[in-house]
Amino acid sequence: MSISFDLDIRNTMLLIFFSTIGLNAKVSALRRGGKALVLLVLLCGVYLVLQNAVGVSTMLVAGEPGIWGLFAGSIALAGGHGTAIAWGESAAAEAGGVAEFGIAVATFGLIAGGVLGGPLASRLINQFKLVAPDEEKFTRLETEEVTQESVKEAHFVPKLVSIDDVIGTVLALALCLGLGDAVNRYLFSFSIRLPGFLTAMAIGVVITNLADPLKLKMRHNALDLIGGVCLQLFLVMSLMSLDLLSLVSSLHLLLLVMLLQCTAVLLFTRFVVFPLMGRDYDSAVMSAGFVGIMLGATPVAVANMDAVSGKYGASAKALLVVPLVGSFFIDLLNGATLGFFTALPFM
Repeated sequence: MSISFDLDIRNTMLLIFFSTIGLNAKVSALRRGGKALVLLVLLCGVYLVLQNAVGVSTMLVAGEPGIWGLFAGSIALAGGHGTAIAWGESAAAEAGGVAEFGIAVATFGLIAGGVLGGPLASRLINQFKLVAPDEEKFTRLETEEVTQESVKEAHFVPKLVSIDDVIGTVLALALCLGLGDAVNRYLFSFSIRLPGFLTAMAIGVVITNLADPLKLKMRHNALDLIGGVCLQLFLVMSLMSLDLLSLVSSLHLLLLVMLLQCTAVLLFTRFVVFPLMGRDYDSAVMSAGFVGIMLGATPVAVANMDAVSGKYGASAKALLVVPLVGSFFIDLLNGATLGFFTALPFM
C-alpha cells in the first residue's frame, strides 16, 4: 500500500497558517509590553543573525552549500518544523535532503530548548540570589494591574467561535492568499523569488494594522483555531512523507551544529539577554523563555517559564512579554533575517 498526499492542499494549509500569524501581528501589541518587549524583540533580531551566522559558517567549513547553514540556523530552530518544511520545498531542487535535515534540527532544537532553559534560569537565580517580586508590584503600560491569576485567566478562559467569526476570518485569509500571490507574481517579474508564505504573512500584517483605522474587527479566536488546525494538518502530511533515513549520512553534521547552536544561545542569553533585561528575577525567567524561543517554539518557552515560576515564584512580566515576542514578532524578524542571508553572494 502506498500513501501519498495532495501537495496543493498541504501547501495551502501552510499559507493559511502563516497568514494567521500576520493577521495576529498588531503593532499596537508593542505598547502593551513596554520597554521590556521592545528590548527583547531587538535582542531576538540580533540573535537571529548570530544563529544563522553560526549555521552558515559551520556548513561552509564542512564543505556543504550555504543554504544548509540556514536550515542549521533560524529556519529550523527559531522557525520550527513548519518553516523548515516550507523552505525545504523551495530549496529541494538545489540541495537534496535539506528538508529532512531541517526537520531533524527542529526536533533536536525543541528537545534542547526544553532541557536547557530551566537550568540556566535556575543557575542565574541561585548565583545572584534573586527573589520573585510581589505580584501586586506589576503594572501594565496602561497602569492595568497584572497578577499571576489574571495572566492565567487570560490564557485559559474558553474563547467561543461564532459563524460570523469564521466567515470574517475566511475572508481575511482569502485576501492574504490572493494578494500574497499577486505580490509574488509581481516580484517574480523582477527576478525576485520569495516563499509564498512570506508574502501571505506580510499581507496579513498590513490588513490587521489597517483594521482599527477602518473600524474592522479581527476575529483572533477564529484565527487561532483555524491557524492551529491548518498547522497540525500540514505537519502531519509533511512528516509522514519525509524520508528520515536519508539523514544517516549527515548525522555528524547534525550533532556538531546542534552543539554549537546550544552553546551560542546559552552564552548569548547569559552574557547579553540577562544583563540587558535588568539582571533581576524577571530577567532570569525571561532568559529561560528566550532559550525556548530561539531553540524551539513559544510553547517550549512558556513551559520553561512555568517550570521556573513553579519552583521559585511567579513572574507576570515574563509571562506577558515572552509569549508576545514568540507569537507575533519572531516569525516577522526571522523572515527579514532570512531574506538578508539569501541575498548574500556566497549563498
